[in-house]
Amino acid sequence: MADAEILVEVSDLHFSYGELPIFRGLSLKIPRGKVVAILGGSGSGKSTLLKLIGGQLDPSRGWVRVAGQLVHKLPTDELYALRRKMGMMFQVSGLFSDLSVYENIAFPIREHYNLPEELVRPLVLMKLDAVGLRGARDMMPSELSGGMARRVALARAIATDPLLAMYDEPFGGLDPISLNAIAQLIRKLNDALGLTSVVVTYDVSESLKLVDYLYVIAEGRLVGEGAPEELLDSEQPFLKQFLHALPDGPVRFHFPAPPLEAALRLNGPATPSAG
Repeated sequence: MADAEILVEVSDLHFSYGELPIFRGLSLKIPRGKVVAILGGSGSGKSTLLKLIGGQLDPSRGWVRVAGQLVHKLPTDELYALRRKMGMMFQVSGLFSDLSVYENIAFPIREHYNLPEELVRPLVLMKLDAVGLRGARDMMPSELSGGMARRVALARAIATDPLLAMYDEPFGGLDPISLNAIAQLIRKLNDALGLTSVVVTYDVSESLKLVDYLYVIAEGRLVGEGAPEELLDSEQPFLKQFLHALPDGPVRFHFPAPPLEAALRLNGPATPSAG
């Protein structure tokens, strides 16, 4: 792909939380106008990657470039200006509990743009209508179902017509109907608004129906990439196990530890309880 076609580029990315390494040389490219999924197991660094793209964290090595700008090298005012071109749907919706649905959507518009209220109102209503919740504008977050809260969070993520929309585990905890509705909305809004969308998730089946391209990460590195149908046919052991949810393969259930027998001998016999 030509550079002009790439919105997000990650190159030789290294990052650790203290002594715990998260990325060990991750590289990937996200083209403009596409829906791209970042797949990986729990703890593989998917949410951390979004924070690095948004400039909340700095890499220890390598770099992240968004719209041609090195994110971690930007001065504060330029970083904030770049963030205004990003929309974020948080893992747990992240709605302001004391604000109505309408006010939650209006918040980023008012925060970033000095618009009169007569312009804010139609923008909010159009975004709510796009996710089917214009009639819920006066409800409070505590009154929403899980699926409704996710749709409001989605509307807020695209409230300012961002260049890049990022979705952190958008399908977690949803019933099948709500899950399918959210997936279709992400695809529909991406195409209708000309966005570029990054979906980080461990929900393989829904991602395969939604996205144009997949990246799979494990142990801090990229282990596979391609169109959904290409990766489904892969015989690479990790990809085959992960994408088809197979119990046997390189991914083990147990976290590395000494044999149980050795641990029990080390601790000695249990002390009988008094009485």
